[in-house]
Amino acid sequence: MTGQSDWRELRERRMAEPGAAEAYEAARIAYELGKTVRQMREARAWSQSDLAREAGMTQSAVARFEAGGTIPTLPVLERLARALDAEVEVRLTPRASAA
Repeated sequence: MTGQSDWRELRERRMAEPGAAEAYEAARIAYELGKTVRQMREARAWSQSDLAREAGMTQSAVARFEAGGTIPTLPVLERLARALDAEVEVRLTPRASAA
């Protein structure tokens, strides 16, 4: 068995555990939000400290957020959005039916 096969098998076992898919999805969303904030910050040529100051946060909190290390609350998203002159949009979209 190769290392890649071992990894694939371990991933499949872990994803079959209760709550794993939901945790994976939450981590994916946190990562995507962090990536977006980082791109917006870099487009302004701001450091993490600059963004932290504008958002009333610490630099380490911004770093954790950008790395996808935290699941953000709506108030935190609002503070970051205000600092970046952006809007937070939250919406629910129906999934395509399995016809």
